[in-house]
Amino acid sequence: MSDAPLLISDLHIPLERDLFLRTLIRELAGVLEEVVGYSEAAGYISLVGKNIGDWANALYKKELGVSRLTLEQLAAVLVDFKARIQGKFMITELNKSRIVLTNTACPFGDKVLSRSSMCMMTSNVFGLITSENLGYAKVVIEKSIARGDGCCRVIIHLTSTAESEAVEGREYFRVD
Repeated sequence: MSDAPLLISDLHIPLERDLFLRTLIRELAGVLEEVVGYSEAAGYISLVGKNIGDWANALYKKELGVSRLTLEQLAAVLVDFKARIQGKFMITELNKSRIVLTNTACPFGDKVLSRSSMCMMTSNVFGLITSENLGYAKVVIEKSIARGDGCCRVIIHLTSTAESEAVEGREYFRVD
């Protein structure tokens, strides 16, 4: 055994900025859910998601040099946005009436488990970017890792139809 003093910085503690921030968001969502209830917590997280959506939308449009994204650009942007923050979204359906995305890795990692209010970040980012570029979006999170489904399935309806009206989701409209 060594007589050298143990340095605190040499401890093998899995603590770094990414893990800290994901844990912080998880705990904030949990406290909100406990204090004000799920619906209100989801509402607060939605406001943050709207701001992130505005920011991301502006970044992508600037880099692409466009005032509005096309349907194909939009779908690619949603996948790219999530990939850059370590999600694994892929397009499983893309047409004029809807975009269907599946995901096998949440950017929040295991910190999202049992915190489905955090899914409002995805709903609002996707809904805001879609509606600002195409005019309308109704986001339905059919499956989510947060709820224990093992994957996410997100349907973004691009028009209000009988099919989209028949499912629960959040509607988003372009603000002109």
